[in-house]
Amino acid sequence: MWTLIITALNAAGLFVLTRGPRRTTGIAPAWWWLFFTAFMGYLSFARVEGITAPIVLVALLYAATRPVAAGILLSIATWIKVWPAAVLVPIIIASHRRLRIIACGAGVTAAVALGTYLSGGLPHILDFLTNQGERGMQLEATFSTPWVWLSVLNIGGSKIADNVAINSTEVYGPGANVAAFLMQPLLVLAAVAGSALLLWALRRGAEPEELFLEGALMMTTAFIVFNKVGSPQFIIWLAPVVIAGLTHDWNRWRVPAALLMGIAMTTFVIYPLFYTPLIHANPVMAAVLTTRNVLLVVLLWWSVQRTVELGRKSGARSAIRSA
Repeated sequence: MWTLIITALNAAGLFVLTRGPRRTTGIAPAWWWLFFTAFMGYLSFARVEGITAPIVLVALLYAATRPVAAGILLSIATWIKVWPAAVLVPIIIASHRRLRIIACGAGVTAAVALGTYLSGGLPHILDFLTNQGERGMQLEATFSTPWVWLSVLNIGGSKIADNVAINSTEVYGPGANVAAFLMQPLLVLAAVAGSALLLWALRRGAEPEELFLEGALMMTTAFIVFNKVGSPQFIIWLAPVVIAGLTHDWNRWRVPAALLMGIAMTTFVIYPLFYTPLIHANPVMAAVLTTRNVLLVVLLWWSVQRTVELGRKSGARSAIRSA
């Protein structure tokens, strides 16, 4: 039943992607999505990301013309799993209907809170914000890379081991606990900095659709790079943004599309193919993981550069018109 639900949602996303005004521009991105899904393997269907990703895709495709509907879809997706908030924030910032989007989001939140109250779970409704505090640095997290290599080289008593309490594989070594403690505030700081950059670009006159697409990629990638949890299915978060970007402007989005395909391929090699050698500190698999994490950082850098470029170009055009 789970697989059928995800298949139906993917079919709905594919229908929206390749019909109406996107009948031509959506075909190539649809093929890209198919290959990406193949490279991610069963992760595309085995985790809750398989449900949220097509919802986010449909929301992004409607965001330019129906921002309120997109906001409702993203609010629902955020309550399924929190990562779509990284897409919702840029749309709120870029849209002229931001107050209506916020109101609709508040309505969805109120409905969720009411349902949770009636089912007796209201005291735990915000557990997702606090239950990561005790976690260490997960093996695949971007910032875990130094301790992966310290474990490979057997330096300072560093090791890769299971955290049995939460069924997670984590890295241990000098400074690892400090890094785990700092990751949460770093993630918040990255989100605030990204929002400030989007507001700056908007004030400079950046085109709204380009801005929320570039911003969605920047914020979502930041949610992965600055996360002490590095589960392989997190890579699926990026697919809807890249698909929507390819539909908007294929040439401009070829670079992130190629980067994300490389990220998907290396992720599949890491998990499920050769995860056991990785947790035993195999140097080849450590190199594959490092490559994947470097590609994520490059993707974040690209999205930040593009957002800055949008603001600079818009500011330059405004200066020329006023001259």
